[in-house]
Amino acid sequence: MSQETNASNQEQPIDYVPPQKPKKDNKWIYIAIIGALVITNIITLVSRNKVKDQRDEVQTAFNISDSSRTAVEADYSAALVRLDELVTQNSNMKDELNSKDNEVAILRQQIDAIIKNKNATAAELGKAKRLIARLNGKVQTYEERIAALESDNMRLNKERDILEQERSALDSEREQLIKLGSVLHASNIRMMPIDIKRGGKKVRETEKARRVDLFRIIFDIDENRIATASVHEIYLRITDPKGHVLSNAAYGSGMTTLDDGTPLNYTISKLVSLDMNTPVQDITVDWNQDNEYIEGIYHIQIFQGGFMIGSGDVTLK
Repeated sequence: MSQETNASNQEQPIDYVPPQKPKKDNKWIYIAIIGALVITNIITLVSRNKVKDQRDEVQTAFNISDSSRTAVEADYSAALVRLDELVTQNSNMKDELNSKDNEVAILRQQIDAIIKNKNATAAELGKAKRLIARLNGKVQTYEERIAALESDNMRLNKERDILEQERSALDSEREQLIKLGSVLHASNIRMMPIDIKRGGKKVRETEKARRVDLFRIIFDIDENRIATASVHEIYLRITDPKGHVLSNAAYGSGMTTLDDGTPLNYTISKLVSLDMNTPVQDITVDWNQDNEYIEGIYHIQIFQGGFMIGSGDVTLK
């Protein structure tokens, strides 16, 4: 039996390979693994994108909220500036604006509470904006009231200036009327050429120029109801036939000024005591000169208060 077996073994080919078990196909396993990895990556990518979107939304919301807060604070600052300008324009409004019962003060308290809250919500910031709008409305009302008051003040000041000008004009006119009314009036003016003889014992009126020793001017001052009772200075101006003013400082000649500022040379002056409503008659003024008198017409002018109050003539032959 063993010999047969050995013989059988010896008859087998030399390159004989024993049969092997068939190999397993792993392709589908790899496909499954790859698919799982792809799904995992997709899920991871989607999650990351979702987180990024959420983060962007949060950042956007934060930016919007921060922008709203900045806008609210800017609007509030502008409103406060307008309030300060109101106080500057009208100091009387300071107490009114700072009063606890004033609507402006209440609005400011509410707005301040929201602005100071760093965690204020969008709704609260929106409320602050509405409150600021109301505050600006109140400010506008005050501005319009101040503008109206300023307009009234300007009108009143203009009317006051006009009244003051009219009163000044009336005062000036009244003063001028009083001044003119108080100017005296000379009447019954006589200018007498006098010839003096026998050392002054004999005095007579003459028409001969060569015999004249002095001029005697006699006049009256009429009743005046405005002029005050006082001593008034009367100025007399005598001009010779050639138009020269008779003048000699040694005998009382000098210079005065008329009402319009014009200077006036006068021959002689006379102080006259005057009572109100009482005329003065026969005021006498003598003028004597060293030079001889010449023939012709002599003219006399009488001045008081800057105005001429009378005049007269006399002729010497």
